[in-house]
Amino acid sequence: MVLVGATLWGLSGTVAQRLFQDEGFTPGLLVTMRLLISGMLLLITGCLRKSSNQVFAVWNDRKDRIRLVFFGIVGMLGVQYTYFVAIQTGNAATATLLQYQAPLFIMVYSAIKYNRIPNFQEFIALGFALLGTFLLVTNGSIQQLSVSSASIAWGLSSAIALAFYTLYPSGLLQRWGSEVIIGWGMIIGGIALCPIASPWQIQGQHWSVITGLLVSFVIVFGTAIAFYLYIDSLRYITPTEASLLASAEPLSAVAASVIWLRLPLSLFEGIGGLCIVSTVLMLSLRPKNQSKTL
Repeated sequence: MVLVGATLWGLSGTVAQRLFQDEGFTPGLLVTMRLLISGMLLLITGCLRKSSNQVFAVWNDRKDRIRLVFFGIVGMLGVQYTYFVAIQTGNAATATLLQYQAPLFIMVYSAIKYNRIPNFQEFIALGFALLGTFLLVTNGSIQQLSVSSASIAWGLSSAIALAFYTLYPSGLLQRWGSEVIIGWGMIIGGIALCPIASPWQIQGQHWSVITGLLVSFVIVFGTAIAFYLYIDSLRYITPTEASLLASAEPLSAVAASVIWLRLPLSLFEGIGGLCIVSTVLMLSLRPKNQSKTL
């Protein structure tokens, strides 16, 4: 379930790149449609699995209501929008790999919050992350960047947003469940983006049967089903195991970009991507007593 969900996440980024490059879509429009429709699908699933009272009960608690709105706008909308703009200004492979720097930012936050020095394994992970990022964005040459500076900035912003998205809603998730919080977070984020990118303003895109299928894939398979599979897998495996298997996302994004979009991938960029994936694996394999501090 995790492998399929993570693979769908990676493929949806590649499909989004195709929509941006060839079909006239903008990140704002695609994110708004993705969040609103996927959020509704997840909440409907929650109503079927639980009850409508459980899905809507979160709004009865004032503190949780405020936290949920904050999570939806800053966390859910933040991570989705920055990621898609990173794809638009660069490519899906680079954007996904840069977003996977999130565990590094979580490690730094944990070290500051708990006033502890990172251990040897974490320092090694930091070194791999920095080396991987350098190789990925420079292609091994300090003379020029292999992707735009805007894409790098948006990709790293996506990593920071993903770190916040991971850390902030832990209490909400424990009290109300993943489907409820992520579903409402998506709808809140989508509503917040509507004044800027209304989903009903569809002029400027090249609509066709193929385009409709691509958009549907991003919304249904790359978001709603992917999130559902990942969330439901936690009934059978631990979060650490899930995070390790979720490394299939950047790998699938790179593979799809190279095979489908004909993205040229140099040796240095490939090594950089492997370094970043190795960072995720090393931080996920820390001893349990360290992982609990996150």
